Amino acid sequence: MRSQKKIGILGLGNLLLADEGFGVHFINYLTERYEIPEHVAVLDGGTAGIMMAPFMEDADILYVIDTVDLRDKPAGTIHHFSDQDIQAGNFQARMSPHQMGLLEILDLCRLRETAPQKTEMITVVPEDLSVSIGLTPKLSASLPEVMAILVKALAEHDTVLRPKESVADA
Repeated sequence: MRSQKKIGILGLGNLLLADEGFGVHFINYLTERYEIPEHVAVLDGGTAGIMMAPFMEDADILYVIDTVDLRDKPAGTIHHFSDQDIQAGNFQARMSPHQMGLLEILDLCRLRETAPQKTEMITVVPEDLSVSIGLTPKLSASLPEVMAILVKALAEHDTVLRPKESVADA
């Protein structure tokens, strides 16, 4: 039996559609700045769909970083969806195609009895979804705040992300 639960951090998005690539940019932000503990796995899931299932099934606790259009919220708004929100599928109709795939993949994992024990999503409302590479300044500015939310969530599971020395010294 493992002493620490296996944690997965999954970033989703399409780098060719400006802010839609937020989750992928976040994974790069995370891995450039922090040491990743052995029991934590990190994946740039892009728009991989069902191909993400093995990664998701391997995690006891899964954090998904992505964009979500909450319609009534301004760009840059960050929302932390709980495991209960995700299991209820309360927001599925408002999500982009690859995110709907995420919920379907989680349902498939549940049917196979291989789903993570807990899944949470940390999302940000996009400003620009046009064909363009790179985040808008508003969403770039959200990266540290999303990181702080993730660090706090991981601490609840006795997991500490330590800044890399090259970043700490800068």
